[in-house]
Amino acid sequence: MMGERMSFIDLCAGIGGGRLGLEAHGLNCVGYSEIDKDAAHTYKSLYGDEKAYGDLTKINLETLPKFDVLISGFPCQTFSIVGKRHGLEDEDQGQIIYYIAKILEKAENNYFILENVKGLVNHDGGRTFKIVLELLNELGYKVYHSILNSIDYGVPQMRERIYLVGIKNDIHPKNKVFEFPEKIGRPAVEDFLCDARNEFIFDENHVTYQTFKKYLNNKYNYGKFDMDEILKDDYNVLDTRQSDLRIYNKKVPTLRKGRQGILYTKNGFLRKLSGYEALLLQGFSKDYAHRAATVQTNSKLLAQAGNAMTVNVIEAISEKLLTFIG
Repeated sequence: MMGERMSFIDLCAGIGGGRLGLEAHGLNCVGYSEIDKDAAHTYKSLYGDEKAYGDLTKINLETLPKFDVLISGFPCQTFSIVGKRHGLEDEDQGQIIYYIAKILEKAENNYFILENVKGLVNHDGGRTFKIVLELLNELGYKVYHSILNSIDYGVPQMRERIYLVGIKNDIHPKNKVFEFPEKIGRPAVEDFLCDARNEFIFDENHVTYQTFKKYLNNKYNYGKFDMDEILKDDYNVLDTRQSDLRIYNKKVPTLRKGRQGILYTKNGFLRKLSGYEALLLQGFSKDYAHRAATVQTNSKLLAQAGNAMTVNVIEAISEKLLTFIG
């Protein structure tokens, strides 16, 4: 397979969701960059001691190894509808795309896969996304982009993200157009919401249960929900947002770094979503999820899962890319 002869660098790596998607097709990781110390600890615990480059903005470009593919989920807070929406004017995070561009220019690698929140497309009336595309085009890449939802690629999580695939113009196959992967069937949610540990039962014995009862009776939720009825069906998923409660059946809302209030029903009980389950919902195998759960607190693991790429989506995109370049 061609993928067995190809390598990649994993930037803004988080805990390696993108890495796993590429490794599924035989690509070899030659280095990674992650600034968050907790995420970097999880990453190293899962994958070992490959070259860690730390802060992306401080990488000495002369020290970078050769690689074929650059993958990066560059910071999204400045583009997200839940962020401040400062976009490319945000000096701390919006500018990361420019550092990625410098690496692409220096490395002259043939391919890249980038991921960001759906909000990037419409930020500043589309101006931000236009600038990003022009920047990548100027580096000599033909860029394809599409909004994909993780729930269409093998996990029961509703997670819309914009994916960009770049192919160098001088090696782009003539008269061919890259196509993003087709949707596949959704798996059973019970294979993912499967953490049986009693500590995640959410009832009167839990310290925040009284807070939850008050939340159900606030001015937004009062009289709307009958918990006895909700508990009759397994895998009703409750998203406790800041004000109003949202309920989904057998599917999970988007995992986010700051969203740790997801509950679900099972066997007549409410259960809190665990970090282990959150990783499964991002496409990590049970083995990787278990290993991560042994080196991180549950709250940190939930945050890291919320920041991760969905493994299944990257695996599907990379399969399409490898087929395209033949």
